[in-house]
Amino acid sequence: MVIHLPQPKQLRDLLADLLGREVTLSPAAPFAPGPDTPASVAVYVDDSLRISALIACDLTFSAHAGAAIGLVPVGGAEAAIEDGKLTDTLAENLYEVLNIAASVFNVPGADHLKLHALHPAGPPLDPMVRIQTLTLGRREDLTVDINGYGSGALSVVLV
Repeated sequence: MVIHLPQPKQLRDLLADLLGREVTLSPAAPFAPGPDTPASVAVYVDDSLRISALIACDLTFSAHAGAAIGLVPVGGAEAAIEDGKLTDTLAENLYEVLNIAASVFNVPGADHLKLHALHPAGPPLDPMVRIQTLTLGRREDLTVDINGYGSGALSVVLV
């Protein structure tokens, strides 16, 4: 099984194109969702439905990316952050971002991955999914700043 770990430039270009605004990435400490750290986790599977990769995002990135793609004013993202969970609209918008993000894994010579599920920030995370986000090794941990919205954490984890 060959899974491609996307480079920060691929992620930046994808997010900037999708969100229609400047996006800046910088290296960050590994993001670790926990009971007091709401997170959105996208689960990517191969053609045999084996979980192969995750993208974990903190609530701040989740809300800002969901708002930016849906042209929701920044206040809508800030309200969700204060509430500690995404609204249905922001969760649906984030699903679109992370569904299209599957393309960063799909390069020649690598297994084809697709988005299987999104666990949006708010409700408690399935313990098995949370444990997989803590996998060390092949991962990319970034702070993502979306111009006009703000910054948050995003981790790409190969499992």
